[in-house]
Amino acid sequence: MYESNGARRAVVASGAQVGDRHEAVWKEYVQRCAQQESGALANLYDESSSLVYSVALRMLTNEADAEEVTLDVYTQVWRTAPQYDASRGSVTAWLVTITRSRAIDKVRARSVRLSLEEPLEGHTHHRNYDFDPEAQTALNQKRGRIVEAMRVLTPDQRRAIELAFFSGLSHSELATQLGAPLGTVKTRIRLGMMKLKDVLGSIS
Repeated sequence: MYESNGARRAVVASGAQVGDRHEAVWKEYVQRCAQQESGALANLYDESSSLVYSVALRMLTNEADAEEVTLDVYTQVWRTAPQYDASRGSVTAWLVTITRSRAIDKVRARSVRLSLEEPLEGHTHHRNYDFDPEAQTALNQKRGRIVEAMRVLTPDQRRAIELAFFSGLSHSELATQLGAPLGTVKTRIRLGMMKLKDVLGSIS
């Protein structure tokens, strides 16, 4: 059930309850996402991401982690939109449930990472810094996958992401450089990153 007690509390706590009309619009966006309409995902993101981010930030108390979880949420929305069932709850509750689940996963991953890093701190003198051909090969393969994944982006998304990561420009400067509205540039970057995460999956 989407309408769990935790989801209801999170929606109320965020102060982001939405009216019936707004819910109807969001439901339409999800239905269009199920038909692989990226514009619908962009609209849903623009209208609901403040709710998702606030729930994630409240749980994680870390802005970077909350931003990453927010991105993960809409990646999952894009993948699972065909499985959304309005009879089980509102879009708001569905988004909050996904957010809570992804945030819990992030907390667990953070704990595991810390537990793995701590024992290594006392053994740094045992590290071998010699050139590792296998590691270099693996790195080259990852780079190749990233280059290949960039081809799934639209030209506008690819240009925005390349400038964002390699030019050091702010979003406002990117908007000026690209001759596009600030909101449009931000949406291109976010949707592009969602596509990349979907294509690349987990690179270890």
